[in-house]
Amino acid sequence: MLVEETYEFLDAIDGGDTNEIVEELGDVLYHMMFQIQIGREAGTFDEQDVVRAVQDKLIRRHPHIFGDTTVSGVREVESQWQEIKRKEKVAEGKGTLDSVPSSMPALAYAQALGERAARVGFEWKDFDGVLDKVREEIDEFREAGTPAEKEAELGDVLFTLVNVARWHRIDAEGSLRATDTKFRKRFTHMEKLATERGLSFPDLTIDQKEELWVEAKRVVG
Repeated sequence: MLVEETYEFLDAIDGGDTNEIVEELGDVLYHMMFQIQIGREAGTFDEQDVVRAVQDKLIRRHPHIFGDTTVSGVREVESQWQEIKRKEKVAEGKGTLDSVPSSMPALAYAQALGERAARVGFEWKDFDGVLDKVREEIDEFREAGTPAEKEAELGDVLFTLVNVARWHRIDAEGSLRATDTKFRKRFTHMEKLATERGLSFPDLTIDQKEELWVEAKRVVG
């Protein structure tokens, strides 16, 4: 339910309606408090423990603010934060990728895995290397014989494309969501045009549908 409410909150942000954002953020907040109540009833933690944990983490990972460390700019702040976090995970016996939640949406999960691996030097030398890998994976997909092989190779293609996004500091999940929204609006407009003209959209030829698509693109953008 928390995941569902979070997605509804994201939809509200995308829609830009302040009232809807407030409502959906309230629903997310409710579920956070619900989890705290479960912890309180179980005697394992309460809201003070939650606030204290994030407070301690912020202080620990920002010694340039709460300590004596000196940094030269934003990049060094980020580098310092990542190094402190890495050392904490090592001390806990965790690997580089252990803190990436596998329940994330697949594209966001792939991007997070790539970013974490790159932080410890597992990275292409340049962007041409990334593009070469994309071509290699597409060729392997073409050569795949069985459905299982095609599924595996398609996953490799998608994973490599996510790294293309990462190299350009593009959020792959957000980029695809934006395209999904654009496609949905255009397709809905196509059906609307067909209805207004007394046409049955499913019965149209592919050329007629393409003509409606071109019209929808001009309107929706």
